[in-house]
Amino acid sequence: MKDKVAIVGMGCSKFGERWDCGLEDLLIEAAYEAYEDAGINPQDIDICYFSSGTLTGQAASVVADSLMLRDIPLLRNENYCSSGHVAMFNAWLAVASGAYKVAMAIGAEKLKDTGYGGIGTGRGMTPVRETRRTAPGSFAQIAIRYFEEFGISYDEGRTLLAKIAVKNHSNGFLCPRAHFHKEITVEDVLKSPIVATPYSLFDCCGNSDGASAAIFVSAENARSYREDPIYVKGFAISMDSVLPHYRPNFNWIDFPALQTSSRKAYEMAGIKNPREELHMAEVHDCFTGTEMIIYENFGFSKRGHVRDDIDAGFFERTGGLPVNIDGGLKCFGHPVGASGIRMTYECYKQLQHKADNPKRQLAKCDLALSHTFGGGPQISAVLITGNQKS
Repeated sequence: MKDKVAIVGMGCSKFGERWDCGLEDLLIEAAYEAYEDAGINPQDIDICYFSSGTLTGQAASVVADSLMLRDIPLLRNENYCSSGHVAMFNAWLAVASGAYKVAMAIGAEKLKDTGYGGIGTGRGMTPVRETRRTAPGSFAQIAIRYFEEFGISYDEGRTLLAKIAVKNHSNGFLCPRAHFHKEITVEDVLKSPIVATPYSLFDCCGNSDGASAAIFVSAENARSYREDPIYVKGFAISMDSVLPHYRPNFNWIDFPALQTSSRKAYEMAGIKNPREELHMAEVHDCFTGTEMIIYENFGFSKRGHVRDDIDAGFFERTGGLPVNIDGGLKCFGHPVGASGIRMTYECYKQLQHKADNPKRQLAKCDLALSHTFGGGPQISAVLITGNQKS
């Protein structure tokens, strides 16, 4: 499946508190940028996959109505924070199978209009099993366990996490479409209010409005759309069957879904050493501790040595493997259904050497990874893209 499908157009709205528009406006903003980027018209779309995490029980009619898409399959998925990657996975398969010529994946969310904050009380459909957990409370267990396992004191651990937040805010500060444009210091993070120990306010991602879209075609025909298509090198999705909270002996450090999805994507892409071969990665930093644990589960850092890499600046924009160079979920924002496609949008632009701010453009970028991690957490999706067809 490597190099069978290419992305020839992408679009991304401004993320943030978009009181100026509705969900339909965000969809139009992202879709029409993608159309223009691919040099196509709406009528050229043969099938469309919509991702949203907050429209429970609804179909994709909001996309059909706002984009005036008629008489084509238009399907919606809801897979937690990985919904955007699932939409792209389906679009990729639709084209790779030969059943459709042009497929679009589009994700959107209008979270600021829901009236709910970002803590996420009462998550899930089974309150008995999930005991009214919160997202920060669940993901905080990752950080606490990591500190304990590798002999990191609470204060040392909070400082380590703060460095990730500072990095992502510094990156997002340079990104025009990001939700937040504020550089912060380690001291700012440590002094901000605790949300779920050890996470403070600045360790948590933003609750945002936004939309993003991607156009997929066969790699064989990609250059008829544009001179610089981006090729799908590897794609994998893995979901655990039992929430980590209830799995006997689960250690909150090693996540099978993370390890399996990355391993399978690497295998398809022919990657042996992701730390050395990837030129950038957009990973799921819903909380700073999530980004930290992904470093090790994805093979970016050796087990127990993530502190060395963070302290050395290995994941900084100028480091050996830049991670979340647009600010990540932490700073760019996290409208759930749009995030996976937005992260791929950053990879797409960097691979084309067309970053929206010259200060953000990586000097070398030929192979990139985007990733989302959602649910309990239990679902992980990895997409690897490149600018050269092998």
